Order: sequence, then structure tokens, then C-alpha cells
Amino acid sequence: MEIRQILLCILLLALSANCVANKSSSNERDNNLKTAPVNKMASKEACELLDVLYAVKPGTIISGQHNYPCTISETTDEAKTITGYYPTVWGQDFGFSSNDKDGIECRDKIIQEAINRHKKGHIITLMWHAVRPIDNEPGGWKESVQNDLTDEQWKNLVTPGTNLHKQWLVQLDVIAEYLKVLRDKDIPVLWRPYHEMNGDWFWWGKKKGTEGYVKLWRNMYNYFTHHHKLNNLLWVWNANEIRNDNIGPYSEYFPGLDVVDVLATDVYQANYAKHDYIKLKKLAQGKPIAIGECGPLPGVEVIDEQPDWVWFMCWARFLSRNNTNQKIHEVYNNSKVLKLEDM
Repeated sequence: MEIRQILLCILLLALSANCVANKSSSNERDNNLKTAPVNKMASKEACELLDVLYAVKPGTIISGQHNYPCTISETTDEAKTITGYYPTVWGQDFGFSSNDKDGIECRDKIIQEAINRHKKGHIITLMWHAVRPIDNEPGGWKESVQNDLTDEQWKNLVTPGTNLHKQWLVQLDVIAEYLKVLRDKDIPVLWRPYHEMNGDWFWWGKKKGTEGYVKLWRNMYNYFTHHHKLNNLLWVWNANEIRNDNIGPYSEYFPGLDVVDVLATDVYQANYAKHDYIKLKKLAQGKPIAIGECGPLPGVEVIDEQPDWVWFMCWARFLSRNNTNQKIHEVYNNSKVLKLEDM
């Protein structure tokens, strides 16, 4: 069964949702924008997946779970063991290291598992903790992923024709080949690269202005879309909750509505501050918003008070680390939370 059929069944059975994408009413999301993907050549499957996201009614949310690269589906399976339900969104990371949970040697297995999970009806979301373009894979967490670039290196990185830009393109080529396997099997992907850019802990973080993160994103979008023809991707721009003065406003790092399909933020504080929800929703101008990563699961009070989150995805191994079994059961047995088994 195709993903659109499966997920529309979930939505119809659980919500009695109206799945017409370009209409709006008092009890539907703000769909005043045309709901087609930003990539004009997006695949039928990518268009259908975006339709599903727009069809989620306010006050309901799709469940999701991330997994570390070389654990494949460990925490997704844990959610099933604890609750009896599978999360609908299956998340993975292309990794950066070697011979540990984040190893790049597991990429082939990740793609095969994505294919298997898609066949079972899961929505696939992928991300990438990339090493610095001045480094080779595999790389270290502190040594590369959380290291920095000089201003001159950054300028060269985002300037086409420089040696560093060319080296970055080679880095992108590696990941593009994996994504093409999914493209050629008609599998749409919620693509969530270079996340948490409004914080300062990754090499791509805290780079303001048109020559900063915005240019990195737009360069990547153009290269993947126009050069590699990755028309199965929906582009998820994913910032970090604004929990202190060291984390910048969403608007300073947003690359534009013309290159973003979904806006998301990561939430690791239990209170789910409403200002993040309000600011992201305003920036989205009617596009779907999501909880790209979380530690504590969103409880019923979050779903009621912040009704337009389309999905949440708990971080790998944080399911049990940040939530009691009682909390996990409460969330997964909430009729407002859409599980895979709701079809």
C-alpha cells in the first residue's frame, strides 16, 4: 500500500479529516498558501506526503521516533515494546564517525531499513550530522561536527568555484547517492539537514546574514534539486527552541519560504514554551510546523495549547531516558496522537 493510502487511512479513521489540500475552514489548518512542494519538479509521492501533512487537523499530532545510525531501528522498536504501537515517523541520521552508534559504515543498512519501513507505512525523515567540509569522513564529534570554521573558510565554503566549495560539493555527492536510492524507489523523504543552526554548537551554527547559514541552505537546496534531481525530498528547516540568550531568533536564520516546505524546532525542555510555537507559526505563514526533535514527549496539555504541531520526533534513546513508562503510555494511548497502527 502506498504511503498516501496508508496515512490518509490513519487520518480519516482517527480524525475524520477532510484531505482536500487547498481549502480552509474554521476547523482546519491555515491552508491559504498553495500546498505544493517548493521544488516545482517534486515527485508525486512527495506531493502526496505534503498533502498528508496539511491534512492533519489542529489538536492532533503524528508520532515519531529517531534512531542512531548503527542502531538502525532500536528506539522505534522500543516504543512498540513499551506501548504496543509503532511511531508513524521513522527517523535516522547519516552519521559522521566510525565503529560506534554514529558510524558512517551503517549507511547502506539505513537506506535498506528506510525502504522496509516505508513498505510498512512509516514516514521517513533523514538528517545528517556532517563533518566540517575541511575534514574528511569519518570525523570526531567535538573535533569536527562541533568544531568551527574561520570567517575566511566560511566565505570560501559558500562561494561557488573555490576549492572549499568544491570539496563541500563532493561531500554532498556522497549523501545524494544514498538519497537517490530512495528516489528511484519512489520513497519521499522529510529531509532535515543542518539543524539547530540558531545555536552555536555546530560548525554551521550562528552564521547570520545573507552570506551565512541562509546561503549554505540555498546552495544545498539548489545542488540537490537542480543537479542531483532529488525530487523526492521535502525540505524541513529545523531550528532550536529559544531557551536562552545564546540561541538566536528563528527569523535571523530562515532561508525563505521558497526553499522550505516545513518549519520545525527542537524541544528538550519539558515546559514546551509557547513562544517557540507562536514565533515559528508566524514565520511559517501557513506552512506546516513540527517538533523536529524532543526529549520529553508532548503531553495532552501541549497538544491542546499548541494545536498546530504536525508531528513530533523523540530523539534516539531519549524515549525512556526523558520519559517515564507512564508518560510514554499516556502519549501513545492519546487518541490525538497518530500511531502507525491507527490505520
